[in-house]
Amino acid sequence: MTGPELDNRAVVRWPAVIRGALLGVALIIPITILSAVLDRAIDDFEDSGWRVLLALLITLAFVPAGAYAAWLAREAPLTNGALGGLGAFVAWLPVRLVIWVTRDDDQGLVTGRDPVLRPAQLFGLLVIATALGMLGGVLASRRRARTDDSGGGATV
Repeated sequence: MTGPELDNRAVVRWPAVIRGALLGVALIIPITILSAVLDRAIDDFEDSGWRVLLALLITLAFVPAGAYAAWLAREAPLTNGALGGLGAFVAWLPVRLVIWVTRDDDQGLVTGRDPVLRPAQLFGLLVIATALGMLGGVLASRRRARTDDSGGGATV
């Protein structure tokens, strides 16, 4: 196989993946900030329903990240969607780290009695971000197939 043949077979469209990841981060950052604000304002935030709702919203933000990456890439929706969701997660980690640093709690980052980011949680979120990014990729490819079949010019 020659170099040009390999280039034609490359399915990852990095500009699309980066834009999808940025969309995911744009959705996740306000939710993370809201979580930090509510944690300060509510005495029993750890036991409130807000924590579950905000965690669900953060994880669901990986779906549009993957969908947007797959939509822009036009090829290999699962690959580009997975990387878009994964990229959103990786880009969110520094934001989460900054929030941890600016707070005056005595929680450890990944160690201690009650760490902010447990290693198992990080691994679980990597898997979830990838899977939900792929789900977004599937949804985007189905929408594209439906608009291509109908001959419409619908855009996202």
